[in-house]
Amino acid sequence: MHDPRDPAELLVAAADGDRSAWETLESTFGPRMWAVARACGLSHSDAADAVQGSWLRLLQHLQSIRDPARVGGWLTTTVRREALLLLRKERTGVVSYEVVDDPDPASAVLEADDRRLLWKTVSTLHEPCRTLLQLVAIDLGSQQMAARLGLPMGSVGPTRARCLEKLRTLISIQETAQ
Repeated sequence: MHDPRDPAELLVAAADGDRSAWETLESTFGPRMWAVARACGLSHSDAADAVQGSWLRLLQHLQSIRDPARVGGWLTTTVRREALLLLRKERTGVVSYEVVDDPDPASAVLEADDRRLLWKTVSTLHEPCRTLLQLVAIDLGSQQMAARLGLPMGSVGPTRARCLEKLRTLISIQETAQ
């Protein structure tokens, strides 16, 4: 079903926690982001990293996007910057052992569906798990996570382990139901 809201409305709704708005943003702009990342010459794996990094940047900046109606352009620019950062890392000596082959559209669709399912499942978790796993995805340090979540420093690791176990259980249930 097509969401009739414009990108600015979707962005505001996503910032307010509307999961369907987030999913619509992903389905609307995700294919273009993949195309930009691949056009920069990234391998499939690096393109996935650039696209995921861009979504995480959006998540970090949901409240501060200057022109929400132009979120598509913001995402395109962000994925291009992420791609260029990855390419720069490769040139400076970070070795990638991935075999680069022609992009497989079917594979890209399946991976995008897997990511959508993962984040949809994360969104069903209760707090602090939902926020903690989002912070883990953006590679925030334990001290910063503790401060952001209002948890004692020593409880971040055990809480993360419990949250990951809950996520594994939910995904396992979904996989067996299919």
